[in-house]
Amino acid sequence: MSNKKKVVVTGLGMVTPCGNGKDATWAAIKAGQSGIGRITKFDPSRCTCQVAGEVKDFEAYSANIIDRKAARHMALFSRYAVAAALEAWQDAGYTAENRPDMDRVGTIFGNGIGGMDVNFAGFRTLFDRGPDRLLPTMIPSLIPNECAGNVAIALGAKGPSQVIVTACASSTDALGYALDLIRAGRADVVVAGGTEATIDEYCTGGFMKMRALCTAFNDNPTKASRPFNADRAGFVMSEGSAVLILESEEHAKARGAHVYCELAGYGASCDAYHITAPDPSGAGAVKAVKIALADADVTDLTTIDYINAHGTSTQLNDVMETKAFKEVFGDHAKSIKISSTKSMTGHLLGGTGALEAAFCALAIDESFIPPTINYENPDPECDLDYTPNVGVAKDIRAALSSSLGFGGHNGILVFKKY
Repeated sequence: MSNKKKVVVTGLGMVTPCGNGKDATWAAIKAGQSGIGRITKFDPSRCTCQVAGEVKDFEAYSANIIDRKAARHMALFSRYAVAAALEAWQDAGYTAENRPDMDRVGTIFGNGIGGMDVNFAGFRTLFDRGPDRLLPTMIPSLIPNECAGNVAIALGAKGPSQVIVTACASSTDALGYALDLIRAGRADVVVAGGTEATIDEYCTGGFMKMRALCTAFNDNPTKASRPFNADRAGFVMSEGSAVLILESEEHAKARGAHVYCELAGYGASCDAYHITAPDPSGAGAVKAVKIALADADVTDLTTIDYINAHGTSTQLNDVMETKAFKEVFGDHAKSIKISSTKSMTGHLLGGTGALEAAFCALAIDESFIPPTINYENPDPECDLDYTPNVGVAKDIRAALSSSLGFGGHNGILVFKKY
C-alpha cells in the first residue's frame, strides 16, 4: 500500500480556441467541434500555413475577469493564464472571503516561448524608432516566468512560484512538479497549468520553415489537424491556457470540495536523440509512461481505460506514440480508448499538457471520452482505437495524458477516478 500523500483536482479553468471558459470549451470538445480556422491575427498570405487555433473574443470575455490596469502591463500569454486561473480558483470554491492559507498556495506553470506579441512589437519599435522608445514594461511582460508571477499577484498566492520550459511538455511537467510539491508538504494547494500565445507571423514562419506545420488544408481549416490519419500533414499551432487547482486530499476533504479526480502519478524522461524529431523507437516515451504508472501505483495495466495522446498530426509523432503504447500495454493497448483532442484544439505548445490534463479530469468526472475528429483515412501503422469522430460514454478508472516535446522531453501524467 502506497504511503504517498494523495493529490486531487478541485478546480478547472480554460481559455481555448474552442471556447472561453471551461464549460464552453468542454461542450465543444464533447460535440467534436473544431476551434481551428484561417488566421486572422495577421495577414497570412505570405505563409504556406494559413490556419491556426486562435482564441476568439478574449478581450470581451476577460473584461470583467482581469483587472484592467494590470492587464495593460501583461503580455497575452499572461492574460490568458490569469483568466484561466481565476476561473479555476472560483471553480474550486475559493473566494476573497473563503480562501486557504495563501502562504501555502503555489503557482506553477508551463510555458514554451513567452510574450511573443510584446517581443515582436518591441522589435518594430527598436528598428523604427530606436531603443529609447522601448516601453519600460517590455522585459517584465515578455519573460516566460511572468505568467506564474501575474497569477500569483492576481490571487495573492505566496507559496512557491515557478515556470517550467520544456517545449510541448512544459505544462505537463509543471503539473508533475506541483504534484511533488504537495506530496512533499511544501504546499497545500497549487494553481498549476500552462499558457501560450504565439499566433504571429514570426512564430508561424519559424515553424513553417521547419516544415512542422500543416499546409495542406488552408482552404478547409477545420480538417487541418488530423492525428493518426494516413494523410496527416503537420500540426496546427494554437494558443490559450488551462489551469488546474491541485490540493492534498486532506485539505480538499476538510473544506468539502468537489473532486474531479486524483492526480496519481507523473513520469518524465528525455530521448537524448534529436533536437526536434522524436526517437522513432519510442524508447523515451515508453520509459516516461512506465515511470508515471509506477508512481501512480498502477500494477494492473488493464485499469487504464483512456489515453489523451500527444497526437500532434505529424508523421513522426503519431507512429512513434502508437508504438510506445503498444510496447507498454501489450495486448491491452487495443482495448484502451485513445483520443487526440488536438484534432479540435490544435497544439497549444507549452500550454497543451495542462489543457489535455484538464480534459482527462473532465473525462473521468463525467465518464465521457472525447473523440479524435477528422479520422477518415486510417494509417496502417497507427492501428489502435483512437475514438474516431464521435465521443463515447465510458466509465474511466484511470487515464493517462501524454506530452512529448522538442528536445526529446517526455512528460506523462496518470489520473484516477476518485
